[in-house]
Amino acid sequence: MARSVIIIVGYATLYALAHSWLASRRMKDWTWRALGAAAERWYRLVYNLLGGVILLPLLPMLAWLPDRILYTLPSPWLWLALLGQLVALAGLVYGAWLTDAWHFLGLRQLLEPLAGTGRNRGPRLVVSGMYRWVRHPLYFWGLVFIWLMPQMTVNRLALFAVFSVYLYVGTFFEERRLVEEFGDDYRAYQRRVPRLIPAPWALRWRGPV
Repeated sequence: MARSVIIIVGYATLYALAHSWLASRRMKDWTWRALGAAAERWYRLVYNLLGGVILLPLLPMLAWLPDRILYTLPSPWLWLALLGQLVALAGLVYGAWLTDAWHFLGLRQLLEPLAGTGRNRGPRLVVSGMYRWVRHPLYFWGLVFIWLMPQMTVNRLALFAVFSVYLYVGTFFEERRLVEEFGDDYRAYQRRVPRLIPAPWALRWRGPV
């Protein structure tokens, strides 16, 4: 059992490091210097595909490594958890749509004319919809989805713990990039809207949309 946890935590940590490295400014700058305009078109799509491929080995690990069930939610909690996961999936889709899902997936870049300034291009600063209440709604809904899993095992608990830490730490790196991209507009947004836990009862951000 301990061996299974070590394998899953180790691989999930390697995935997090590789995913962060691929998203880093240094890697992007190197790619643009090496490939020029082609990087502007293909980087996001290739990044998403590589992220998915690197993530896939975790599925057989969870299925085949020795494991132990910690709990299985009974009815009606089972149905409430499934409903919460459905809401989380809807939140993920809505959040991606607000920030231009086609750009997020890397498909819009294939169709747009090249601007020659790939490193500086990106979607506009979005502060509408869910982004009025929380700065990283996609991360929030991702966490809601995994922690509402109706059946929890030791291996899943280990994996979800690593991913939770990764998502939280990832907000700091992402916000450093957003500050570089949007400057004072994003700093003002940071001061008014929570990072990861929505606060709809707080004063809503009414900055530029």
